[in-house]
Amino acid sequence: MTTPILFKEYIWLVNTIYQARNITLDEINRKWVQTEMSGGVEMARNTFIRHRNAIENIFGIFIECDRKNGYKYYIGNPKVLTEDSIQNWMLSTLSVNHVISESLSLQKRILLEPIPSSKGYLEPIIDAMKKKRLITIDYHKYGAEESKEYQMAPYCIKLYHRRWYILGRYESGEFRVFSFDRIKRLITSNDTFELDEDFDAEEYFSECYGVVRMEEVPVERVVLRAYGDESLYLRDLPIHHSQVEIGDGDGYTDFECYVRPTLDFCGQILSRGCRLQVLKPQSLADKIHQMLADALRNYEKK
Repeated sequence: MTTPILFKEYIWLVNTIYQARNITLDEINRKWVQTEMSGGVEMARNTFIRHRNAIENIFGIFIECDRKNGYKYYIGNPKVLTEDSIQNWMLSTLSVNHVISESLSLQKRILLEPIPSSKGYLEPIIDAMKKKRLITIDYHKYGAEESKEYQMAPYCIKLYHRRWYILGRYESGEFRVFSFDRIKRLITSNDTFELDEDFDAEEYFSECYGVVRMEEVPVERVVLRAYGDESLYLRDLPIHHSQVEIGDGDGYTDFECYVRPTLDFCGQILSRGCRLQVLKPQSLADKIHQMLADALRNYEKK
């Protein structure tokens, strides 16, 4: 059996168990024989076990069995399928690829965003992360006349707004984020580094919007007022993982989040136009007001 076919079966199995929450192998087979993949033949127990083990090894998704409740199977770590985890991203990407590959006749009617380019750096950086090897990059910063060389320990990578970023740590202990798009050359060193056991990539970026973490910008409680249908968008796609709804009124809903209000966060607020207003802190409201005034001057007739 080819790898693409196996991945389709893995995806189907995970989605079937996740949607059912608790399901026996007989119930799985009743659903399985109704698919084109099955050819009308039930999934043998040994095949199910192999798929179960492969799903755990490849995706880190655990299919557990409740022996006390009729030998029903369930996803043992369902959070990975709802959070911004690598497992969820991989499974979602493969699921979408499967659906689209089965719908080639509609290819001109299914429009996608451009796939982010890693410029060939993704694989060597991941390899350096696995082997804990230092890397050296030539990096051409926006606005700079020439590239500059940096040596760092590759701590993590992050995909944000269709761009890949690497978080590197200097020998001094300082962290810095670099975009793959501006790397001109990359060399993997034979020298190794010791990864800080207390480092948590998700925690490192938890107070940020995007990839910008500026220590000089403190975390603040930001209160936003969304007008009209904008509140519906914010409920479906929170502006930050800490966002919670704290009140509403005639035509508006208030939300709060705890975040570093850096320039990229301000840009997100501005992109919502008159539909979103900063209530607190006042310093951020004043900053947004000034940015709007500066933007307005660009449209004044001269």
